[in-house]
Amino acid sequence: MGERRAFRTVVTVDGQGRTRLSIPFDPNEVWGGKPRHHVAGSVAERPMRGVIEERDGEPVMVLGPAWCPVPLPDGAEVEVVLEPEGPQRADLAPDVAAALEAAPDAAAFFDSLAQFYRTGWLRWIDATKRRPDERPVRIAEMVRLLQQGHKQRP
Repeated sequence: MGERRAFRTVVTVDGQGRTRLSIPFDPNEVWGGKPRHHVAGSVAERPMRGVIEERDGEPVMVLGPAWCPVPLPDGAEVEVVLEPEGPQRADLAPDVAAALEAAPDAAAFFDSLAQFYRTGWLRWIDATKRRPDERPVRIAEMVRLLQQGHKQRP
């Protein structure tokens, strides 16, 4: 897992109940460059999972109304704790990491996937323990499919 970040921020709640949080740091500098950062943690001591994306030139996280049964009031200052969710590139086995490093487009797509999909790819590769000769074949297949934009094996 990546480095945990704690900070205070003011929330904005729109008319449809979406809660917007401005992120006061650059997640690409802290957790590595990605188009989207899947994170888990808490907002005002309420557990959450979400995605940090760039909007209007700044990193933000928007949570739908279902994330919390008692919504936060617009303008509330809250404590936020976030960390990357799921396996990160630094957590990968050396052979998988090397294959992704050699294919930057596949690596960028892998990094943008939700935890569920990243974990699925890694489990499929790790399922070769009884047939170690199959592991490099599966790694190559994963890279090829990621390059084609597949979130999971067809």
